[in-house]
Amino acid sequence: MSFSQQAFGRTGLPRWLIERVWGLEHAFERARASGKAEDDTRLRIFFVLALFTLGFITLAIGATRAALFSDVRSGGSLAALGASRADLVDRNGMLLAADLLHYGLYIDPREIWETEETRRSLLRTLPNLEPERLERALRGNRRIFVLGALTPQERNRVHELGLPGVSFEPEQRRVYPLGTSAAHIVGFSDAGGEGISGAEAAFNDDIRAAARNGAPVPLSIDLRVQGALEDELYKAVAEFTPKGAVGLVTDVHTGEILGMASWPAFDPNKPGKAGVYAQTNRAAATVYEMGSTFKAFTVAIGLDSGVATPESTFDARNPYKLGYRTIHDYHAARKVLTLVEVFQHSSNIGTAKLAESVGPQQMGRYFAGLGLTTPAKVELVESARPLTPKVWNDDAVASTSFGHGINVTPLALARAYGTILNGGKLIPLTIRKLEPGAKVDGPRVMSERTSLQMLSIMRANVSGESGSGRSANMPGLSVGGKTGTGEKYDPAIRGYSRSRQVSSFAAVFPTTGPVDAKRYFVLILLDEPHGTARSAGYSTGGWVAAPAAGRVIERIAPFLGVTRRADVGQAIPVEPPSVEQMGEGQ
Repeated sequence: MSFSQQAFGRTGLPRWLIERVWGLEHAFERARASGKAEDDTRLRIFFVLALFTLGFITLAIGATRAALFSDVRSGGSLAALGASRADLVDRNGMLLAADLLHYGLYIDPREIWETEETRRSLLRTLPNLEPERLERALRGNRRIFVLGALTPQERNRVHELGLPGVSFEPEQRRVYPLGTSAAHIVGFSDAGGEGISGAEAAFNDDIRAAARNGAPVPLSIDLRVQGALEDELYKAVAEFTPKGAVGLVTDVHTGEILGMASWPAFDPNKPGKAGVYAQTNRAAATVYEMGSTFKAFTVAIGLDSGVATPESTFDARNPYKLGYRTIHDYHAARKVLTLVEVFQHSSNIGTAKLAESVGPQQMGRYFAGLGLTTPAKVELVESARPLTPKVWNDDAVASTSFGHGINVTPLALARAYGTILNGGKLIPLTIRKLEPGAKVDGPRVMSERTSLQMLSIMRANVSGESGSGRSANMPGLSVGGKTGTGEKYDPAIRGYSRSRQVSSFAAVFPTTGPVDAKRYFVLILLDEPHGTARSAGYSTGGWVAAPAAGRVIERIAPFLGVTRRADVGQAIPVEPPSVEQMGEGQ
């Protein structure tokens, strides 16, 4: 006989327990044999009490273990379920996205006692429950899922009804507590926990890995900056009713995107209720002919290549014929302009003449160096490829010099502007928070001297009386910028429409200080805005975008540690500029 057989016997019960049972039975037999029936009864009562006591002790031990340790164990499993994606936070630790425990509602009609009472109670308690779906479940013959994403509070309200046949199961739910705010940069994930867009898709693997460590994933955005940017952008949208709009704030030295807004917005908690148009991140996934904002690149290229200086002159008295096309100015100055005045008046004629002097090959190389011929380098999977000239010839140079014939994303524009404003290096944009003091490097495209010259020229365009960006000037913040109004191509007329425009303002602040001083880029873009009485019917960048950019800068400067300086106060009259001063070339 084996040891196990010796220890447990053929019944599989422990030998000591078998011996005790047989001992008790022998005791009963001895009591009966002695004729003492009361002893037999006492022994049996004692035996039954012992069994009940042992059972209660066992139950008590199990209940105690469940009370003390089941939450830990179930909490661990639920934590694993609910934390398959780490929290997303802004650069200051403010919550952007989190996994929270929710519940799915299930119904088993075979266990329901009162169908009508169950139907009435559930519909009264859960307003989002579809009556048709509930009815199918009640008429079925098996347990079925009815409604998901119940909060713990909703689950408790249903549980308190005490309805037989109604049960719950925990499920993962990604929650975006800010709703539409920062929706395009945060993005969203699907029901299976896979990132679909925005940071959720860009950092999908990192978010999953961080969840195992219980650590959040910080993004580059600052919710204070994001809130001000969205607020001012949406005010401009309400006033000028465009079909779409974009707002951007970046750090030109690190490439960090501190704020990014795209309108129309959507709620990532309910992405299915928003169409593709609202879900599209226009900052990353839509390309535009940017118009005169490109003149900053042409002027910078002219300066850096040695073709021109700020004092160089260009005859803008008459339209300029180049090949088969004739180039006009939107509001003709009809005079000889310096390079700075070409920029301030946004002269198409002067810009095209400058680009012709630079030459097609050199212009093409600089445009490539500025990152304008490839998708903007950023983690977002939505970053779209630009539409660029197939051949860099005189016609391409003339068009692209003032922002026609080339379509880029707002992110690509922001990256290129960062290059001409940060000392001349092309650095990638990022939606990931970098460590304080991080040094980001990139290939040199332009000299530091050119960068400082462009800061001065852009400042003059905002502070000078003849600048097209005057309405963006904010006292003491040394704002610089360039307006842009790109006419959109209309297939119906086989040409550019003067009524459908992409109006924008590209701003930088502060323009003072050394080349490595803290500096930020701001872009406001409205797609097909409509003029109002306040804008004298005009919908150009100087009227619809520049004021919004100025207000954004004024609001975010304190958050970014930019203080006002008395020596860079308002350099122009307070009254609004004239229509001629606010117009810009196309």
